[in-house]
Amino acid sequence: MTGTLFSLTFAVAAPFWALMILLPRWSWTARIIASPLIVLPVVVIYALLVLPAFNDVLPAVASPTLAGVRDLLGTSDGAAAGWAHMIAFDLFVGRWAWLDSRDRGVPALVMAPVLLLTILLGPLGLAAYLAVRTRWRRPTAVATGPQHLG
Repeated sequence: MTGTLFSLTFAVAAPFWALMILLPRWSWTARIIASPLIVLPVVVIYALLVLPAFNDVLPAVASPTLAGVRDLLGTSDGAAAGWAHMIAFDLFVGRWAWLDSRDRGVPALVMAPVLLLTILLGPLGLAAYLAVRTRWRRPTAVATGPQHLG
């Protein structure tokens, strides 16, 4: 079952990445990616992997040591859970970057490589987006109250 869950992890996240990278202007992409629940399928897989081993996982994460984390991740169950953990957070970060980039008007051709980097090397993709977003400022909010011309 662990092997199946491992294989399923990226498979359930891939359609959301494909929408953000390949169909960024499609109206359904914005509707789908707007929901933070897109990470839920991966979170469920993570829970299926972690909860049965909770007694082993909790001590390793509550008081982490290099040896303890190595031992935890050095098993098939631990590696699959670590993978699901990474995929869930990478997707959440990619979603945030994609939504933020739309607000800022960052071109899709700039975002595609940033999102690919986020898929492959999560924190480096986040760093790349944090660098990219400095070039595009968020539009100023339009005043909705009465204007004084005085």
